[in-house]
Amino acid sequence: MGAAPLVGVVNAGSSSLKFALYEGERRLLSGQVEGIGTRPAARARDAAGAPLDPPLPDPPPANPAEAAEALLPWLRRHLGGRPLAALGHRVVHGGPRHARPVRVTPALLAELEALVPLAPLHEPHNLAPIRAVLARDPGLAQVACFDTAFHRTMPAVAQAFALPHAMFEEGIRRYGFHGLSYEYIAAVLPERAPALARGRVVALHLGNGASACAMREGVSVATTMGFTALDGLPMGTRAGELDAGVVLHLLRQKGMAAEAVEELLYRRSGLLGLSGVSSDVRALLASAEPRAAFALEVFCDRAARAVASLAAALGGLDGVVFTAGIGENAAPVRAAICRRCAWLGLDLDEAANAAHGPRISAPGSRVEALVIPTDEERMIARHTLALL
Repeated sequence: MGAAPLVGVVNAGSSSLKFALYEGERRLLSGQVEGIGTRPAARARDAAGAPLDPPLPDPPPANPAEAAEALLPWLRRHLGGRPLAALGHRVVHGGPRHARPVRVTPALLAELEALVPLAPLHEPHNLAPIRAVLARDPGLAQVACFDTAFHRTMPAVAQAFALPHAMFEEGIRRYGFHGLSYEYIAAVLPERAPALARGRVVALHLGNGASACAMREGVSVATTMGFTALDGLPMGTRAGELDAGVVLHLLRQKGMAAEAVEELLYRRSGLLGLSGVSSDVRALLASAEPRAAFALEVFCDRAARAVASLAAALGGLDGVVFTAGIGENAAPVRAAICRRCAWLGLDLDEAANAAHGPRISAPGSRVEALVIPTDEERMIARHTLALL
């Protein structure tokens, strides 16, 4: 048998670009370009963790699209003469039509452009590198992998808002996000906890963006994020769940422009707004400022309430999985959430939690609790290979 195809993975944000190179399921290298547009810095490592020369051109990239353009020749220098078969991209919003990854075409890009208002923090930066690569190397296959796709299995009752039905038909519905992360958790649970994989699980993707997902036998049945990635849990700078009347009040009584409300809800709220200190949980845990502790308390309270709500959607609860930056690394946050879920049958093992698991529930706990690092890039590589 010949070697597996080589596929690149790109996960672009507003000022960063994560990348990886896979040979089949084997990661050959990975890295990140950060501070794009301000003070760019890059790092890369091979499969053994040894540093590689970073893909930072001179002059440095002014945006993620330029970083992606520079990444292509850099990747090819590390391919040993072998061809790059395809490039897979994370795209946050796929709308109602896409329940699986798809090959990129100009028509698809035009369709996804219409979704930019639904994910203004993410979608423009996801699409720009795709366009840049398409212009530079139109023969290279590109695959769009959607964060919304995993949740297309949710029943209509979980997708619907209590608005006129015609709006649901127009696409105003709950989509859910972080699907690539939840899909990875669902994929590895059968080997990590086989019995739990067949049961009722709430996965908590807790990072700068945060959400929760109810899975039955590895299939999404409900989630906290909605029409946009602004709903649900409080996040680093996003408000999360909010009475729509607050928005009306800001527009009418406060006289705020729609752009100012968007700036407030996406970039000045969440942990940053509550604390007045930082959007970073590490900084809040280290801070003596009372509002920092209060922000974390709100975050943990809402997360625990989400677990209870999603347990109702599942008709019971067999396990909770923590993942992403906060979920994998912030033991005090996990502990606070688990203690609030004790009434559901979750008995926390404090020592195991302090050691970051992987199992942090006590022996005999009716509800299991696990810590599983996510790997969205691996899911993108897997999907890209499958489409080839």
